[in-house]
Amino acid sequence: MTNILVFLHMRLALALILFAAALGVWGTAGFVTRRQVSAGFRSSYLLMIALTGVQGAIGLILLTMAHPRELLHVVYGAFAFLFLPGVYIWAARGDRAREAAFMAASCWIVAIAFGRGILTG
Repeated sequence: MTNILVFLHMRLALALILFAAALGVWGTAGFVTRRQVSAGFRSSYLLMIALTGVQGAIGLILLTMAHPRELLHVVYGAFAFLFLPGVYIWAARGDRAREAAFMAASCWIVAIAFGRGILTG
């Protein structure tokens, strides 16, 4: 059971890095061309939040079974899980240009956090 969860946790981490980078490119392109955040981008962002929650749930289960090499690994995951919805709620309250900028930047930031989480293992 542990091996399956570790495998899922590792694969979902890689998928989240790629997904966050893809959203970062999409959001940055929208910001540079001065477009509003589209419904597709917004729903993809919410999907990334949900997948981050699933990743965190798997991580919490694994944490009860075995400890990561460094506790910093858990910090990166908790950061992403709290940061993404916080930016989503905060950015939606401002003008559309600010929303696009902050949501795109947050995708790049969590892509780095996911990568650092993998490196700390």
